Amino acid sequence: MNPRVVTFHYKLTDKEGNEIDSSQGSHPLSYLEGTGQIIAGLEDEIKSMLAGDKKVISVSADLAYGQKNPELVFDVPKSQFPEGEELSVGMMFQTDEPDTVYTITDIKGESVIVDGNHPLAGVDLIFDVQIVNIRTATDEEVSHGHVHGEGGHHHH
Repeated sequence: MNPRVVTFHYKLTDKEGNEIDSSQGSHPLSYLEGTGQIIAGLEDEIKSMLAGDKKVISVSADLAYGQKNPELVFDVPKSQFPEGEELSVGMMFQTDEPDTVYTITDIKGESVIVDGNHPLAGVDLIFDVQIVNIRTATDEEVSHGHVHGEGGHHHH
């Protein structure tokens, strides 16, 4: 039996109620169960839900983007950046290291402090979720590893 395609609207906040992201006013999010397309702590809770269900789901940092790793925060000399590039706090960049995005967190003279942690590492997350639709994935979606059509990937 193929896994499910789950389509849902969400509002994501931190424990203090600050909104981080939302699908409201946009298309709902669709994902293929069991493929790691959404964080594990959220997917585990959604598995027991049905179309039309609403639920507030708390996901600890450990089950979301993990705890902050202090080894991923370090100084880089300004000279390591392209000459003439305007650097600013909050700027993000990727190096030759795959799957790691760095954020500039501080600039002190000739030293640039960068952080390779996910921006939500160390943050407990609260998802307000409403399931819009659940269906069985097609064989093509399973073989491609992602959702096709509305709310998912479109092939051209």
